[in-house]
Parts: sequence; C-alpha cells; structure tokens
Amino acid sequence: MAKDFNDDDDALLAELGVEVEAKKVAARTPRQERIIAGFEEIQRFLAENGRAPQHGEDRDIFERLYAVRLDRIRELQECRELVEPLDKEGLLKGAKQAAELDLENLDDDALLAELGVETDGRQLTELKHVRSTADKKAAEEVANRERCEDFETFKPFFEQVQKELDSGQRETRPFEMKAEIEKGRLFIVGGQKAYVAEKGETTITDHGRTDARLRVIFDNGTESNMLMRSLQRALNRDEAGRRITEPTAGPLFSDQTIDGDEASGTIYVLRSMSDHPLVAANRELVHKIGVTNMSVEKRIAGAHLQPTFLMANVEIVATYELYNISRSKLEKLIHRVFEPARLEIEIMDRFGRPVVPREWFLVPLFAIQDAVERIKEGSIADYRYDPQEANLKKHSQ
Repeated sequence: MAKDFNDDDDALLAELGVEVEAKKVAARTPRQERIIAGFEEIQRFLAENGRAPQHGEDRDIFERLYAVRLDRIRELQECRELVEPLDKEGLLKGAKQAAELDLENLDDDALLAELGVETDGRQLTELKHVRSTADKKAAEEVANRERCEDFETFKPFFEQVQKELDSGQRETRPFEMKAEIEKGRLFIVGGQKAYVAEKGETTITDHGRTDARLRVIFDNGTESNMLMRSLQRALNRDEAGRRITEPTAGPLFSDQTIDGDEASGTIYVLRSMSDHPLVAANRELVHKIGVTNMSVEKRIAGAHLQPTFLMANVEIVATYELYNISRSKLEKLIHRVFEPARLEIEIMDRFGRPVVPREWFLVPLFAIQDAVERIKEGSIADYRYDPQEANLKKHSQ
C-alpha cells in the first residue's frame, strides 16, 4: 500500500540503501490554468457532440469560439506541451484552420470580434444577445421588405387565419426546425403573420446546408424575397417567434357533444419533418393517419425515436374528435380507403434494424378531409381513394 513517508521512514530507507528523492510538484501559473480549463471545455464539447468544434457562420457562437481556441492551442508550442498529457482524444492532431490570425495576442473579446460578434464590453460569461454576421444578415432580410403589389389577394386569407386563431381552429406553437418552412406555411415573426407564398429551387450553401429563396407575404401588406435560412434564424432569434398550425375540425359526428356522449378518441393527421429523400420530395403529400385515445401531443412525444414516425419529428396537420365509435375499426376502415396510396418506405430503427411503417400515405390533405366528411355522413364504406385522380371515387358494389 502506498503511503507518505516521514523523516524517520526516510532514514530507515537510507539504511537499507534506498535513495529517496523528494518530488516537487511545480505550481501552474494562472495563464496555464486558463489554457487547461479552456482545453477541458473543448473536450466536453467533443464528448457531448461527438466531434471537435468547427468554424462557420452557421455554427453556434460558442462552438466557433472553441474552434478558434483549439487552433490557438495547436499553434502555440507552449500550449501544445501543456495539454498534450490530457489529449486522449487526439484533438491536437487536427488541422490548423486559423493560423493566419495573430492568436498569441487575441483575448476573448478579440476572438469574438474575429467571429463577427459584438460583445458591448461584456465578459464572455455575460454574453446575452450575441449576433453573428449571419444573424445580422437574416435580420436585415426580414427588415428589408417591399410593398406587396397584389396584397388584396392575400388580405382575405390573413383575415380568415385570424378568425381561426380566435376560434381555436388554428393554434400557434414554438418554431422548432428548418423543415417546417415550406410553401403554404404560416409563421409569426417580428409580431407579424408571415405566409410562405412561394419557395424556389433548393440550393446547397458553401457549408453543405440546404437553402432556398422564398416569397414571404406579411399581414401588414409587405413582402420579402428572403432566404429560407434567414427566416429560420429570424424565428429562432425572436423569443415570440411561432408557427401557425393548420385548422382543425370539430367533433367527428356533430358540431358539439351531447350529454351522455362517450368520447372515443381522436383521428390525427401528421406531416413528417424527416430528411428522407422520398419524404422531403413529397412533404405536402406524405401524411400519417391514425387514431388514438390519448392526446395527440402525448402520442407523438419522442417521435424522432420511433420508427412508426419515421424516426423524425412530426407536425400535427389536423385532428378530429371521435364519439361513440370503435377506434380500431374506424382506423382500419380509413387505412383500407387509402390503401392504394400507402407509402412504401423502409426506415432503420435505433438499433439499425429495418422497419416498414404502415400508417403513412401519399395523399393530399383535402382528400383526407373529404374522407372525414364521408365518415360523418356514413358513406365512407362506398369509397376508395384513386391515386391517379387524387380524390375519392365511389366504387361499384
């Protein structure tokens, strides 16, 4: 067992011919402590994200700061020698991406300035509203609007949307991801409703990210031809930024419940946010139709972990309440109606096993709404979906 030796122990060891060398632990300077602490932050980033921090305007500001800091450590021999014993991940072997900067003389504020971030004299730990040059560009694109010459064609639509928000048919929900930005979608940004009237051809940025030019109409009679990523950044930056859902229908068989009615559940229609090529290319048509006896929000919780939801987040497009009806029988009936448009897609689950979900259909929303109307009137059993004409057709008995 190892233990500390006192002076008597040292004398005894000397009698036995064993030399005792006093080991001195060199104290680190405050600068060395800061270098080590900075390197440990980079290691934590690697552990949490599975990769070293990277440069790029579309990266989180702290990731970009860590990337420059890592370049600085790689560049300076003093820093390399200090942290090499700690570098079990091989971080020091990476490329030197910022060698052209005078890294020796840059403090955190100077580094942030190189990254295009205004600090207003605050310390790094006190930053509250950092803005990259990409964020500034996004803000400028949102602010630089022109008068919408054909706004009269959009004005009734905005008025209807407001009525549906007031009645609860539509809701506002937090904006979550870029995939939500599609033609026909509605958002609230800068305190105004924004309607994506057009979406141009998808392009690839210098950083390998997808982007597209949009025509966005605002409810104050202006419009902007902003980029999709600019709208995304504006929504993320705006604490009140929201997306507006599609209108929901009321109770399935009547406009309001009657005392004694037994709630049976909810038909839900979902749209996938998956990046799968088949889904991405047909996002407005690919819908999951299901029936649940719990709240739809609970049903879709953790959707990105479930193969039945294509291992991706989903958007609630429409819901219809059920009363006094068998959920399982109705779900089978709906699926049989849309069987000709069932989506054949294979998804890998979390364990790498192939799964073929069965509740996804390549069908427009209006056809689903038509089916609900047929259910209300009791005639749905006489209809089948025709993929060629994209509507319900009455089949021969």
